[in-house]
Amino acid sequence: MLLIKNGYIKTMAGPDLDNGSVLIGDDGKIAAVGQNLEAPAGCQVIDAQGLLVTPGCVDAHCHIGLDNEGMGWEGMDYNEITDPITPHMRAIDSINPLDEAFGLALQGGVTSACTGPGSANVVGGTFVAIKLSGKRVDKMIIKNPLAMKCAFGENPKRCYGQGAKRSPMTRMGTAALLREVLFKAKRYMEDKENDKNPAFDMKLEAMIPVLKGEIPLKAHAHRADDILTAIRIAKEFGVKITLDHCTDGALIADELAEEGLSAFVGPTLGSKSKIELRNKSFTTPAVLHEAGVPISIITDAPVIPLQYLPMCAGLAVNSGLDYEEAWKAITINPAVQTGIGDRVGSLEPGKDGDVVIWTADPLTTVGAEAFTTVVDGKIVYQVQ
Repeated sequence: MLLIKNGYIKTMAGPDLDNGSVLIGDDGKIAAVGQNLEAPAGCQVIDAQGLLVTPGCVDAHCHIGLDNEGMGWEGMDYNEITDPITPHMRAIDSINPLDEAFGLALQGGVTSACTGPGSANVVGGTFVAIKLSGKRVDKMIIKNPLAMKCAFGENPKRCYGQGAKRSPMTRMGTAALLREVLFKAKRYMEDKENDKNPAFDMKLEAMIPVLKGEIPLKAHAHRADDILTAIRIAKEFGVKITLDHCTDGALIADELAEEGLSAFVGPTLGSKSKIELRNKSFTTPAVLHEAGVPISIITDAPVIPLQYLPMCAGLAVNSGLDYEEAWKAITINPAVQTGIGDRVGSLEPGKDGDVVIWTADPLTTVGAEAFTTVVDGKIVYQVQ
């Protein structure tokens, strides 16, 4: 058992607790959160000494483990650029938990991440939600599959439509390819359900959970029209969708609020490296939130290294986002919006014992990092 005491606790499930405590049981689950908790016999105790204590941060969209640090082409395992339609790709088969990015993320207070294929393909394969501590991905999984990656805009066009002269060359082509695989998968699923025994098709099999509403499409979309095309296609097929990146979200905030969909905003730190990023701004989270759009802030790591997720939230605060909403955008919001809120994102009894004690508030202090990071009740990083 582990007791963290005397901290300033942001539970993300209710009011902050001054001089509070978090008790984690032998099962790695939070047993109690409150004030004046007693340490059971044999319990390990950490005195937080008034430091900020929060849930482990959660990134709703990145590529950690599929893009390895310092390995160049050999480490780039997140885009199968051989076919624009690859729904049968699975993130778990490319993740390298021994990559140094995992340790750096834990040092930065990020304990869970949704990671998966990149945006080269119209349909890229399935994302997975994992803990960032471990040696074997099978033992780190929170939820798998989590979502089916799809992409709109410049990336699929650039990978297939320029020198290769292959579809998609246009945004029309991207939409058509996505519709085609959804149509085919729908017919394939119906034939299976009606005992017509269609020939096995691994790509179409992979799309069935999307059509059944078990997982959403995870739509890479920056430009306003691409975002709305993604929504249009999701409505046509009655499937769930998340809006990832949402760079132009501020331009259509009223439309997105009307749809009631969540926006995963980022990566915002860095240069405007392509045309569809021209409206990239740290003001976007505030504009979307004020319009009533639920938001999460993402790094798209390695675009922004995962350990800088809290700093990105701080920069959004500096650009107008409410401080408390910024904390939600890197803890409980991404957890709930990706379907893992029953496990992570807040400090509540029954949830996983993922806790960070901070050297300083990372949303207000440049250079703040974890003093201690705990995952499933075990200390996985501690300042020496």
